[in-house]
Amino acid sequence: MPLIDANEVESLFMDCLFTDEEVAAAKRDGYATPVGAVVADGIQNKFGFHPIRLESHRDKVAEWLKALPSRFQQNGGGGWSFLNACNDRNGEQWTGFHQRMDQLFSLGVALGLAKAVLPREMWDVLPGGMPYYVVTA
Repeated sequence: MPLIDANEVESLFMDCLFTDEEVAAAKRDGYATPVGAVVADGIQNKFGFHPIRLESHRDKVAEWLKALPSRFQQNGGGGWSFLNACNDRNGEQWTGFHQRMDQLFSLGVALGLAKAVLPREMWDVLPGGMPYYVVTA
């Protein structure tokens, strides 16, 4: 059984996003994004997370990131291709969807638990143009 549950990742990710009502309220108040949003760049999208709900899930996100293969860990391999994040450290595939992996890393980036090894402008020099991520916590 995989160490990361793809359905839980998606559910937690969705919980951390602002609700339609919260976004509408911000726009009524003249803001493009809700005040205090924690913004993280994903691979294809930028996400704005609700700071309190995001922080409430810190331990679970950290647990999942630590469950990735050792090559992703700062004190392991120092970072690895995003494409390898579909398996956990035991070699079990936890997802077949890039979207799930992007959600996990976006949460990690927003919480300061993960980061891209190189800036987006340099991703094209990496194999397949895919970013390398490192788990820093």
